[in-house]
Amino acid sequence: MRGLGERLVPDELWVLFRRVVPPTEVKRPQGGGRRRAGDRETLAAIIFVATSGCTWRQLPPAFGPAGPTVYRRLAQWSRDRVWAKLHRVLLDELGARGKLDWSRCAIGSVSVRAAKGGPGPNPTDRGKSGSKIHLLTDRNGVPLSLGISAANTHDSLGLQPLVRGIPPIRSCRGPRRRRPAKLHADKGYDYDHLRTWLRERGIRHRIARKGIEPSKRLGRHRWVVERTVSWLAGCRRLHRRYERKAEHFLAFVGIAAALISYRKLTN
Repeated sequence: MRGLGERLVPDELWVLFRRVVPPTEVKRPQGGGRRRAGDRETLAAIIFVATSGCTWRQLPPAFGPAGPTVYRRLAQWSRDRVWAKLHRVLLDELGARGKLDWSRCAIGSVSVRAAKGGPGPNPTDRGKSGSKIHLLTDRNGVPLSLGISAANTHDSLGLQPLVRGIPPIRSCRGPRRRRPAKLHADKGYDYDHLRTWLRERGIRHRIARKGIEPSKRLGRHRWVVERTVSWLAGCRRLHRRYERKAEHFLAFVGIAAALISYRKLTN
C-alpha cells in the first residue's frame, strides 16, 4: 500500500501541501496511546476516498489511520481552509509557469443528487434533494473559482460570487491577476445587470441571448467548462452528496479542483 500512497500523494504535491497544512502538536505527558497518523498518510487516505467513492468504513486498513480518524482530520482541515489554500498555491504555481490562459474564461454549473438530504429540491430531478456545484475556469479548463449551493439556486446567482472569488494569482511576468479578459456563459446568465456588472470591472462578456442565438455557437468556447465538469466527475465522491455538512462537501470539491490543477502542473 506504500506504493499506492506515493502515487496518490507524489513528492511535489506533498511539498506544496506542507506549505498550507497547520502543524499539529500532540502532547502525551503520561505516555501511552496509539501513534498519531502522519499527515501524508492521512492525505493519501482522503484522496483515496475522494477518487474511489468508498465510504469511510471501507477504507483499507493498510493506509494506516482508520476511517473515523481520517474523517475527523478532514473536518479539521476543512475548518482551517486547507483545501482552498492548497488550490490557491497550485494556481500560483500554474500562473508562475505561464500555464494559465486568461484570454477566454467560462462559467458553468452541475447538479448533484444528495443521498442524505440536501439543502434544496432539484427541479431537473423530479424535486429530489440535491446540491449544485458552480465553477469558473480558464481557457484550458483549470478551475479558478468554485462554490456550492442548493440545487434549486439559479445559475445567474453564482456569477458574481465566482468572479469575486478568483484569488490574486501569480503571473509569469507582471503583477498578480484575478480578472479574465473575457467571460463566456450560456443563456442561464442572460441578464442585463450581469452584463453591466462585468463591464464595470473591465471584463468583456459573451453571454448567449435567449430566443436569439442558438446554443451551438456558444459551445465553441464553452466546451472547456463542460470538460472540467467531466473531470470533476472523475472524483467519484462527487457523483452524489453524502456529506450532511456543506463544508465537508465543499472540501471534496476543493480536493477535486486541486487534483485537476496538479495534473495540469505536471503535464
